[in-house]
Amino acid sequence: MPVTDATTPRGAEDPPLGLAVHREGPVAVVTLSRPHRRNAIDDATLLELERFFAAPPPGVRAVVLTGAGGHFSAGLDLAELTTTDVVAGIAHSRMWHRAMAAVEFGTVPVVSVLRGAVIGGGLELACATHVRVAESTAFYALPEGQRGIFVGGGGSVRLPRLIGTARMVDLMLTGRVYDAAEAHAAGLTQYLVADGEGLPTALSLAERIATAAPLTTFAVLQALPRIAAADPGTGLLLEALMSAVAQGSDEAKDRMRAFLDGRAARVSPRPDGSSGAAT
Repeated sequence: MPVTDATTPRGAEDPPLGLAVHREGPVAVVTLSRPHRRNAIDDATLLELERFFAAPPPGVRAVVLTGAGGHFSAGLDLAELTTTDVVAGIAHSRMWHRAMAAVEFGTVPVVSVLRGAVIGGGLELACATHVRVAESTAFYALPEGQRGIFVGGGGSVRLPRLIGTARMVDLMLTGRVYDAAEAHAAGLTQYLVADGEGLPTALSLAERIATAAPLTTFAVLQALPRIAAADPGTGLLLEALMSAVAQGSDEAKDRMRAFLDGRAARVSPRPDGSSGAAT
C-alpha cells in the first residue's frame, strides 16, 4: 500500500488498490478505494486496513478514514461468504475482529468521514473509529437480517454502546434505515455537517487531535474504553493510576506551566454558542 505526499497524486498506471493513503503533515488520510463497489470491503482491503493501523507510518499522529466517491462503505463484499462453511466463517469473523481492534486500539486516533452508504460491515468499521463526522447524505443500515446472516465484524459489541441494544435490534429485525439526522440524534456520530464538508471538518479535527500529548492519547485510546467497561470500583482505580502516570510526565508539567503562565489557550465560548479552546 503506497503512502504518498499530499502533493503527489497516484498515476493512472497504478493498479487499483483497496486503500489509498496520503499524508497531510502529521495526519494520514486513508481512503477506501473501491468506488465501483460502493467501497465494499473484501478480504484484501480488510487486511490492508489491519496492516496500516497495526503499524502506521512514523510521524503520523492522527488518521482520517474516508471513502472514495459518494459512499463510505456498503459493507462486507458478500462474494467473500458464498463458499464459506461454519469453521471458515468463524475464522473470517475473527479476521474482522483483529482488523477492527487494530483501528480502535491502535496507536493513533481515527476520525471517519461518513457519507452515502454506511452499511453492514461499513457501519461496523465506522463504530471502531474514535470520532465520526457525518455528512447529510449518510445513511445507515444492518441488512444482515434480510440476508440470513449476522454481524461478524464487532458490531454487536460496539454499536449498542453507541445507540443502545434496542435500536440495534430494530435495525437488524426490520431492515430500518437511519438517515444522517436520525443516526446523529441516536448518538452514532459526534458531528453532522453539510454535504461536502465532511473531509475538511475531519482534517481540522485530526490536526487538533495530532497536537495532543502522546501519553494523553494513549490514555484515551487504551485506558478510557477499558475503564468505561469495568465495574465502578475497578474503573476508578484504573482512572487514578492513569491520571497519576499522565500528570507525572515532563510534557504534562510543561503544558500545565504554559497554562499557568498565560501562554496556553483558555476554554471560552465560541460565537455560535458551542464551547472550544480559544486560539
